[in-house]
Amino acid sequence: MIPLPVIVGFGGINPAGRLSFNHAYRRLVIDALSKDKQARTYRSLTQLMNLDDSADGSAAASAQTRQYVRDHTLIRRIEGFDPEQINWQTHATLASGADTPLSFVISKRQLPDTIPEHWQVKNLDDKQVHVTSNKPLEVLLPQLRASRVTSAGQLPSGFEPGSLYASRNHPRALQITVYGASDAIRSSGFSPAQLKDMVAPDQIAVYSGSAMGQLDQESYGGLLQNPLTGKRPTSKQTALGLPEMAGDFVNAYVLGSVGETAGIIGACATFLYNVKRAMDDIRSGQKRIVIVGNAEAPITPYVIEGYRTMGALAEDEALMALDGSDTVDNRRACRPFSDNAGFTVAESSTWLVLMDDKLAIEQGAQILAAVGDVFVNADGYKKSVSGPGIGNYVTVAKAMAAARAMLGEKTLRHGTYMQAHGTGTPQNRVTESHIFDSLASTFGINDWLVSAVKSYLGHSMAPAGGDQLSAILGAWQDAIVPGITSIDHIADDVHHSNLNLSMQHTNIDPLAFPGAFVNSKGFGGNNATGLFLSPAHTRHMLERRWGRKQVAHHAAQNEAVLQRAEAYNNNADDGSILPIYQFGEGVLEGSDLGLSDSEMRIPGFAEPIVLSTANPYQDMTD
Repeated sequence: MIPLPVIVGFGGINPAGRLSFNHAYRRLVIDALSKDKQARTYRSLTQLMNLDDSADGSAAASAQTRQYVRDHTLIRRIEGFDPEQINWQTHATLASGADTPLSFVISKRQLPDTIPEHWQVKNLDDKQVHVTSNKPLEVLLPQLRASRVTSAGQLPSGFEPGSLYASRNHPRALQITVYGASDAIRSSGFSPAQLKDMVAPDQIAVYSGSAMGQLDQESYGGLLQNPLTGKRPTSKQTALGLPEMAGDFVNAYVLGSVGETAGIIGACATFLYNVKRAMDDIRSGQKRIVIVGNAEAPITPYVIEGYRTMGALAEDEALMALDGSDTVDNRRACRPFSDNAGFTVAESSTWLVLMDDKLAIEQGAQILAAVGDVFVNADGYKKSVSGPGIGNYVTVAKAMAAARAMLGEKTLRHGTYMQAHGTGTPQNRVTESHIFDSLASTFGINDWLVSAVKSYLGHSMAPAGGDQLSAILGAWQDAIVPGITSIDHIADDVHHSNLNLSMQHTNIDPLAFPGAFVNSKGFGGNNATGLFLSPAHTRHMLERRWGRKQVAHHAAQNEAVLQRAEAYNNNADDGSILPIYQFGEGVLEGSDLGLSDSEMRIPGFAEPIVLSTANPYQDMTD
């Protein structure tokens, strides 16, 4: 039997709030929820955003607070820095008159280590010198510039992940890694110690990668800028900027794993790349528990300017032109499949906990969904490395064929829907819609429902697929697929003869939609499409495999797991439960290990690592 990868925990943080228990998803569809669910969502966000409201998020919560929550979540005007006053350096040449040498006074401490040959330096006192030069002087003059992009998908205002643990000037992406991975693990109802007691140490893995690495001042941004701005690089900036560092932090400070680790990078398809690695390892039996996730915090002035100069971002001027207005509508900056102007940068941290189905049954784990299959393909020869190619046709077609094989022809046609990459660029609306429309026709689908949650959240790069998956998991619980509400029409060049690009929320019967797809397209020809199976369908599969008696035993054990998970959920936002961060705790040395030629025992793990393995090339060995 091939093991089934089951999602038993899911969490993190994105511009809509905390991902676990569908809080972030419910912010997307909040107006379509019952009053009780609305109140619970507002309570979560009010606490997360450190708002002082005497009402506890109940139906009587103040209208003013609720409006503030709405205004300071999702895509909105940039708050992390002033987009009207961005520090910049302008190159200039200083020169004097024709007969007068250039002269200036400078502090001795500011003199360059190597004095230019054409400088004449005269001491004025112990602290200053007078410099004259008969040649022009090249300088950089500081100035403040206004950004032409003022929209971003930011985490809820007031949420400060670095204040929740001893962050020690960690880059923001690593701060939200600690928060997000902790949230996902605790949402499972198991502690790190409980997870590590379930299996051998080498049967656990952590797979994570960042598309861009960390680029703020505490990491690569500072490393590259400091020498040019009169500062020194720090000892942390090089290490903490590495793209795989999110996974390293989970291993070292959250889970304490000694199992396999990898930082798999595939541009904007990175989340699905890592899910595929986890799926493959669980299917093969090599791993039984895998933590998968990504974190990205690219909302810095210079990252935004870099994407803007590529022509990739929605500039304010272009958005105002689309609306015929002299005021930019930041909330509607991302407009997938409509007349649009570019994508919107976002930050996010999305994580899931996977187990093989046998372990999930034995441990009474939650059944949130299952990974049906994930396909990754490149584009082949390209005109432009950043332009789209044919690879995404391959991944979507293979995922649809997998759904047909697992769910049946009728269910593929009437019981699946697509969470699109949907970046909001003019190129994406044409190319991705053609992929979906042509393949829907090929597979006999007449009205395929397509959603695009970047219209709410923006594009978080590596974790973007996780943002899409969070909306799928939420819809299986609350029966609402988020509509593309930032648009009021479909663009003329969008292909949608066989698609339902709904601009309104769509009510579904979760039992009638056992499958959903996540599509990701990335720079460089990185394409991935994942098929995910609903919790109801996953339970049906488990019953078929393990029998009703074993599934009933699972349900009995699951009660305690659910109680622990819900206890966390009820206190996760008020500051009483801090992220898991075990810095310098439980550090082991070689002398702590129990060694023999057949196994290795590691303190903190119930099971040993078995060292007696079979020869995989027996047929080729004497």
